[in-house]
Amino acid sequence: MVIPFSLIRPPKIFFGPGRLSLLPDLLKHVGNNLLILTGSRSHLGNWNVIEVLDLLGKKGYILSYDKIVSEPSPDDVDRIAAKFRHQHVDAVISIGGGSVIDAGKAISAMLSVERPVKDYLEGVGKSSHPGTRKFFIAIPTTAGTGSEATANAVITETGKNGFKRSLRHDNFVPDVAIVDPRLTLSCPPDITAVSGMDAFTQLLESFLSDKSGALTDALAFEGMRSIHSHLYRAFKQGEDLEARSHISCAALFSGITLANAGLGLIHGFASAIGGMISIPHGVICGKLMAPVNRYNIRKLIQEKSNDRALKKYALLGNMISSATSKDPEWQALYVSEYIGELTEKLSIPSLGTYGLQIADLEQIVKTVSHKSNPVQFSEEELTVMLKECI
Repeated sequence: MVIPFSLIRPPKIFFGPGRLSLLPDLLKHVGNNLLILTGSRSHLGNWNVIEVLDLLGKKGYILSYDKIVSEPSPDDVDRIAAKFRHQHVDAVISIGGGSVIDAGKAISAMLSVERPVKDYLEGVGKSSHPGTRKFFIAIPTTAGTGSEATANAVITETGKNGFKRSLRHDNFVPDVAIVDPRLTLSCPPDITAVSGMDAFTQLLESFLSDKSGALTDALAFEGMRSIHSHLYRAFKQGEDLEARSHISCAALFSGITLANAGLGLIHGFASAIGGMISIPHGVICGKLMAPVNRYNIRKLIQEKSNDRALKKYALLGNMISSATSKDPEWQALYVSEYIGELTEKLSIPSLGTYGLQIADLEQIVKTVSHKSNPVQFSEEELTVMLKECI
């Protein structure tokens, strides 16, 4: 029997090297007043981007620009929305990593309302956003978050009372996602590594989720195959367009799967930690992947409480090990060993590098959500996992 599932509509997707050139045609019936958002490492220095924006200017489009220098805060979103709210923007275009795309998604929504974005954040505000927004195009220049295919924008405020929460509505899925792997060729090795591990985390967590179905399973498994075959290659040989294309596709798939199947404990940790300390999201996910999955697998074997999840771990272990003669428990345990080795090869830094301390762990574990994780853990077990990452 096929397990029932539902699907949040994905954006109109244009994937492949050179697809950025389609941008002018995609804007023909949208309007000519465009807000372009980029990141701190401005990709306006990329000749592919320069060429297409030059063409937009020649065609009579009015281009305004702003930047997002880190994970978007409520102040970032409110500042840019206030600046452009009455300038008759027809479309918002984000060219950058997941933070830039999340910011653009939020700003396209906040241009249509007057209140602060905090009022509409899950678990923070008390109001529901009406779902109105400007036409939005997402153009990723990293391969990690899959934000170009999701219905939420993650907004972060760090500090003692900080949070990492989503502005969410089914209408916030971008109208168009242009995933051109050429734009990731200039992505440095460290960003390639943590972005790729973020995509791997999303694929694996959505694959294991109790909300997963036939469609998300197929995409997640194929995405993890690409991560296994091409992430380290992209990390070592950044100019390898084939490897970059596979990782860009895996990240896109991870956005679709997380939007429909949800995530697990690693992202529960990421929300709790990210609201307290400024640590790149991909670093948190990458460093937690090995210990969390090791504890997941051991508990699944010990408790025999979720046969479906254990079988999925074994299926993944079979794919990455090619050791078909091994029993399912060996295959499942191999997954955590493999992830640990990959984390080392990619030089994912410890969370302590960014200031996380033992004294912070008690507060973190009290607020961690297990989300759709296949097993549940005590606060003591959560603390042990975190200690391994400091």
